Amino acid sequence: MCYDIAFTANIESIFKYLPQLQAAGDLDIHFDPTWHKIGMSYPQWPVITNNNGLKLEKYTWGPVPKMLDTIEKVKRQRQLFLNARSEKVLENGTMWNAIRHQRCLVPATGFFEYRQISGWKNKVAYYIKSKEQDVFFIAGLWALSNSWDVDKPGRIPTFTLLTRSANPLMAQIHNGGDNAGRMPLMLTNQLANEWVKPGLTDTDIREILQYELPAGQLDYWPVNSVRKVKPDDAAVIAPVDYEGLPALVV
Repeated sequence: MCYDIAFTANIESIFKYLPQLQAAGDLDIHFDPTWHKIGMSYPQWPVITNNNGLKLEKYTWGPVPKMLDTIEKVKRQRQLFLNARSEKVLENGTMWNAIRHQRCLVPATGFFEYRQISGWKNKVAYYIKSKEQDVFFIAGLWALSNSWDVDKPGRIPTFTLLTRSANPLMAQIHNGGDNAGRMPLMLTNQLANEWVKPGLTDTDIREILQYELPAGQLDYWPVNSVRKVKPDDAAVIAPVDYEGLPALVV
């Protein structure tokens, strides 16, 4: 699944791809560039919603569904809701179906995924980004969640990233583990605009969910593991030459 993302650009760069957002009015948001954030830290992240008007705000990554009704359950299970399978959005009875009209866009400059190599002890981390633009948009859903924070007892806006079956490139990179063969639901700028329009029917939503970004539109390279504590700077995404690393077939 997608638990590691980056946003290394200036926040204003989002307006280049969503110019109508800049015309929406109050956009007083500060977000420092980051080369890596892991979902399990439940960070705040910029998201675009059309909740009573197009807005750019900071939401917390990781909803807390009502079934997580104790702090112990939250600690054990919240990470399961960092991502949502796009197939579940239109499946009756799921949490994601219940909030399918609470759609958002999650801007990013890249994300990380791990590749399993036969005969190698450790998986190899890859940094993946759009080949065509600095900032791209991942489809998401938002929800108001119980914070479980004694200092902030009220409900907080949260979001999840949608994932889909991987394209041929990502199927080779994300090839191990329980959730192998998945990738973020990356949208074209046109589909990003459609995703946050109010009043979409389930048919409209289904058409967007079926979009698969072509492998040829992705740039990628191996990097050092991002699951080790290190400075949050450009070295995180620096290419690494792994001796004997099998080439990917593109």
